[in-house]
Amino acid sequence: MNCAPLYINGEFIESKDKQNVLNPSTGKVIAQASLASEKEVDLAIESARRAFDRGDWPGLPLKERKAIILKIAEGIFNKAGELAKIETENTGKPIKETTFMDVPSAAKTFEYIANNFENYLAGDTLNVTEEARAVLLREPMGVTALIIPWNYPLLIASWKLASALTAGNTVILKPSSLTPLSTLELGKIIHEAGVPKGVVNIVNASGAKIGQTLCSDKRVDMISFTGSLEVGKEILRYSSASVKKLLMELGGKSASLIFADVDFDTAVNSSLCSAFLNQGQMCTAMSRIFVQDTIYNKFVNSFVGKAKAIKLGPSESHETQMGPLITDSQRKKVIAYLEKAKAEGAKILCGGKIPQDPALKNGYFFEPTVITGVSPSMHIFKEEVFGPVTIISSFSDSKEAVALANNSYFALAACIFSRDLSLAEEVAKEINAGTVWLNTYGMFYNQLPYGGFKQSGFGKELGREGFLEYTRLKNIIIDHSAEGKPLVNYWYGF
Repeated sequence: MNCAPLYINGEFIESKDKQNVLNPSTGKVIAQASLASEKEVDLAIESARRAFDRGDWPGLPLKERKAIILKIAEGIFNKAGELAKIETENTGKPIKETTFMDVPSAAKTFEYIANNFENYLAGDTLNVTEEARAVLLREPMGVTALIIPWNYPLLIASWKLASALTAGNTVILKPSSLTPLSTLELGKIIHEAGVPKGVVNIVNASGAKIGQTLCSDKRVDMISFTGSLEVGKEILRYSSASVKKLLMELGGKSASLIFADVDFDTAVNSSLCSAFLNQGQMCTAMSRIFVQDTIYNKFVNSFVGKAKAIKLGPSESHETQMGPLITDSQRKKVIAYLEKAKAEGAKILCGGKIPQDPALKNGYFFEPTVITGVSPSMHIFKEEVFGPVTIISSFSDSKEAVALANNSYFALAACIFSRDLSLAEEVAKEINAGTVWLNTYGMFYNQLPYGGFKQSGFGKELGREGFLEYTRLKNIIIDHSAEGKPLVNYWYGF
């Protein structure tokens, strides 16, 4: 069985320690991957530090850097079919999602950033007074550690890498040890694109094993993390050992508001996607759906009927609409949340079980689940389940809808469905979330920033704002006093 190597200082390294990588659809081992030791993590950090401090990458002419980034995009496009297969087998998400969403979106992120970053890096000159002029410069942060979750390994790695690299940083990229294969394959594309030695280092390892080392090391200037709130808190604690910049995307408990004047079928179908895409394993999953009371019963009946019809199956089948959860332990967490919800008085209208289909028995499948009778005091209302589970509740007017939506520790995303765009836009202003979609769901654009508030974290990915997260702003002040003698020259009168 082939073993996916680490990528450190321009070399592919097969480590002494290895792990089996499973296909969640079958529970079977599909590959082995190298696991980085503390020594190899140290080598990766040192290689990135040396490449930034003494290498050519940060000062490379912008046209040359752009050409290399575009080669990475081209490499992803050229290997699109292979990458989609790898991502599907490793994550369990249906092949149509990886083929039409994840892989092309990853390539387009590199492509877009490469074609626009020079505008983002443009500095500014300010004539502050008659005696002073200032030049504002954007510089790379330095050595950046990019920590990637298991639900969108290739896409989120690309979001972070495209901005970090194009800005001139060097990188240590750590994928989730559950889903390292597509990220390690991306290392080959990066190598073939001609990225200099040490600029990108990819280390696969358990976060519990190397997280503290990576986040506390003084040689690392920035941590960009996407993952759970619990792990995010640990990273905050680790990074306090050495001052560094942090970019954190920590999850969500997103809300969708369905008003009575909505295009009904559009709202139902869009809500199904918002709740159950990628088996609900999304930070932006609309796990709380609030429907105006006059159409509540109709909406629930239609939504439940369609949820029951979602086709579960092996992730590699183009007919499959929902694949398995990532692990059996993740499925057990979902079941535990549902048991607690029932104990607190919630009602499960559909799903809530492991499917009985013999063809699915070896995978980590779970039925799409709809819950009603949930109050804001219940755990299922407040906490992120990260599975195919959504609650549906009612509201009477926009004021109540906003109150329900904002009743959360998280503030990542929201949806509003209404034909009255004036109403929808006014409600959107009242929603405490970093992204609010009107009459749609999940539309991410490379031009637009993405990131949340409150316990969902801080900082942005994508767009100009997301790119600038990976830079630092330098202020150069130039004196233009008459005869070159500023006030400070006379202060002590010598």
